[in-house]
Amino acid sequence: MLVYQDLLTVGCSGAIDVDIGANPSAEGGEEDEGVDDQAVKVVDIVDTFRLQEQPAFDKKQFVTFMKRYIKLLTPKLEPEKQELFKKHIEGATKFLLSKLSDLQFFVGESMHDDGSLVFAYYKEGATDPTFLYFAYGLKEIKC
Repeated sequence: MLVYQDLLTVGCSGAIDVDIGANPSAEGGEEDEGVDDQAVKVVDIVDTFRLQEQPAFDKKQFVTFMKRYIKLLTPKLEPEKQELFKKHIEGATKFLLSKLSDLQFFVGESMHDDGSLVFAYYKEGATDPTFLYFAYGLKEIKC
């Protein structure tokens, strides 16, 4: 599994009024004009890749999803990677099951039901989410 953590702030957590030396009353502006206090924070991975949050799974639904995912992904892998995938997926599934109540589930913008899920959770005391991906389900693209 790959782990990725990042947060992008759009705007700021509180409005910041920057004094640029202008005199608002002399320029027809109001004295109390300031920055928008309604700045929004977004998770950059979700925003950039237009991930769509899905309803939470119960244990039975999650196990059903995993069985289907394994069945669909395995034939797409090279033979040597199939063995590694089968070896690692059991541990990954157990880990995810142990955190099931804490996970958020995301799919890509197309919302294909045969695609992988992206999992997110907050580590204890963290303010930024940790994202989990199945490495075997990703395609590497060189930039």
